[in-house]
Amino acid sequence: PKKELLRIVKTPEGLVMPDITGKVNGHGAYIKSDIETLEMAIKNKALERHLEVKISDDVYEEIRKVINN
Repeated sequence: PKKELLRIVKTPEGLVMPDITGKVNGHGAYIKSDIETLEMAIKNKALERHLEVKISDDVYEEIRKVINN
């Protein structure tokens, strides 16, 4: 179900961020909203490959905070 997913978006300006509303303009990728899935995506660089951009540790930390809330 979509409620269990978190959208990560790369904006037209090249910024990567979690999209809580699901309405931010840009190229998006969905991951299951849990820490284990995020850690696996970090390890195998799945989000970086899908969004075609290097993702900083700060962005991953922001995603962790969204998942933990």
